Amino acid sequence: MAIITFRSNEIKETGQTLSLVATATQMAIEHSYKILIVSTNFKDQTLENCFWELDKLNKPIITTPGHAAVGVDSGIEGLIKVLASNKTSNEIVRNYSKTVLRDRLDILLSPNTEDYEEYSQIAELYPDVLKIADRYYDFVFVDLSSRMRPKTAENILNISDVVIINLTQRLKNINDLIELRENDEDYKRRNVMMLLGRYDGHSKYNVKNVTRYMKEKKAILAIPYNTLFFEACSEGKVIDFFLRLKNIDESDRNHHFISETNRADDAIIFKLQELQMKI
Repeated sequence: MAIITFRSNEIKETGQTLSLVATATQMAIEHSYKILIVSTNFKDQTLENCFWELDKLNKPIITTPGHAAVGVDSGIEGLIKVLASNKTSNEIVRNYSKTVLRDRLDILLSPNTEDYEEYSQIAELYPDVLKIADRYYDFVFVDLSSRMRPKTAENILNISDVVIINLTQRLKNINDLIELRENDEDYKRRNVMMLLGRYDGHSKYNVKNVTRYMKEKKAILAIPYNTLFFEACSEGKVIDFFLRLKNIDESDRNHHFISETNRADDAIIFKLQELQMKI
């Protein structure tokens, strides 16, 4: 139904991957949608490590009952081999993804290769993979690698229904994005949203001030920094983290994190509905 791509306008850490993990996982738990997360990273297991403990070969292993084991030929490489033989179906991407929550959340792992040229060749096929996945899943969340070749990244952005630009609370990062929005047509599109990752509400550059500074009509999104969430991401226990906080009380110190994550999910869903109405 919709491809939602998370990207950043700088190479430095913006919290992009963890922000995507938070929004997609919470959406899968709170709504009855079929969701796929696609990792396009090169030599980076950050996303996979959020859901599984990694063995010495950097392959996910089972850590919790109900989590699927990962085979050698799974992920994008195995999927591409099948697509090359023209054996496609609406469910083919699901067959090569790993289930985290049955009928709710699947993960398409990043390429295993450590050779950049081989990675780039694989990455060129992501747009085709995403189009097929979009026919089966309600939401396809794409973690767009900053190491991907510009043309390939552009092809993914062009087929994305919503693009989430991740930024930090650094003034330079904010000013750079303002300049891009003034000079780059890709940043002016109606389907672009902005999100502050690893957000600190005590900073001078909080949501209210940054929204005003950037002259945005609606409050930009934010995924707060949360110690327990960060630890869960490093231990492969993100699902456990969100399930424990499903009925969180307002007095809980984690309430702000969950509240902002829900706000991001609601805003994404509303943006999709808004764009659909204007077609």
